[in-house]
Amino acid sequence: MEEFCKSLPKVELHAHINGSVSEVTIQKLLAKKRNFDQSFSFKKGSTATLKECFEKFRLIHQLTDNAKSVYQVTYDVIHEFHEDNVKYLELRSTPRAVQDTGMSKESYVESVLRAIRDCKDLDIKVRLLLAIDRRNGVQVGWETLKLAQKFQESHRDLIAGIDLSGDPNVGDARDYLPIFREAKKSGLKLALHLCEVPAPEETMDMLNLPPDRIGHGTCLHREAGGNQEFVDTVLKHNTPLELCLTSNLIGQTVPNLDNHQFKFWYEKKHPCIICTDDKGVFSTSLSEEYQLAASTFDLKQCDLWNLSEQSINYAFCEENVKEKLRDKFKVYKSKIEEQFNIKL
Repeated sequence: MEEFCKSLPKVELHAHINGSVSEVTIQKLLAKKRNFDQSFSFKKGSTATLKECFEKFRLIHQLTDNAKSVYQVTYDVIHEFHEDNVKYLELRSTPRAVQDTGMSKESYVESVLRAIRDCKDLDIKVRLLLAIDRRNGVQVGWETLKLAQKFQESHRDLIAGIDLSGDPNVGDARDYLPIFREAKKSGLKLALHLCEVPAPEETMDMLNLPPDRIGHGTCLHREAGGNQEFVDTVLKHNTPLELCLTSNLIGQTVPNLDNHQFKFWYEKKHPCIICTDDKGVFSTSLSEEYQLAASTFDLKQCDLWNLSEQSINYAFCEENVKEKLRDKFKVYKSKIEEQFNIKL
């Protein structure tokens, strides 16, 4: 199954740029810094609190405090996903300004977009979502939306939407509803982290927005701290779920993989997308996540193929790009069937 998952053409729809930085890139960045003696990723099989996970991101932010480092990280992350046979990639990141290095939020985004442009000759299509960190407040959220709108005008083929992320225990996502409604009017898609922890106060209003995709959705169903109304609303809107097994396991938002929300939604034939979240911090790859899903939930090769191919439907890209991806998958299908002597 490992070789099959590596050969499988894949779609990644939930990848944070800074959390996806590999150890190889970390070492490049550390060579330009001093007095850094920290561990930037979790070892396989380890667990951590959400607070400890966000501490890793804070450390990485110290390494990506200038436009050159942001470019390097983005460029390397795209190449690494490409090497993992990912054919379509949506990256997301919170624009940051660092006064000491002269990096503005605008130059941050410009660096990311330049890296994406410089990877155009690779066999991978890349789009960008600008992230609103719920820890930073509503005013900063409006600033992020205005940045997205500005770059949408000049890079319409690359700016795909808005993400809501950050510590789910901080603030109330409903405070950002006017921003998300305005984003929708601007033609920006919404991929919102929702219900990573039980959040009955905010969840219903956010689900009714509705978002175009939900990140994690760990605690939507009753057995995980949610309720039937949440489930019915997600089903009514047919809102796809971005599901990140290793991330949830290490961050302890699920007790074990057998109880991961993937099982609940997959059995309902609801749109499920296997994603990495932060492949660097959580020491994983999209191929490994597919392999983990197969071993945990007894998925066959044809199941994995269908999960991957159907993910194209939920990408925030133009329909002609989706059609080209589907054509590419057809070619891969024949090759894989021959390589593994199977019928997908």
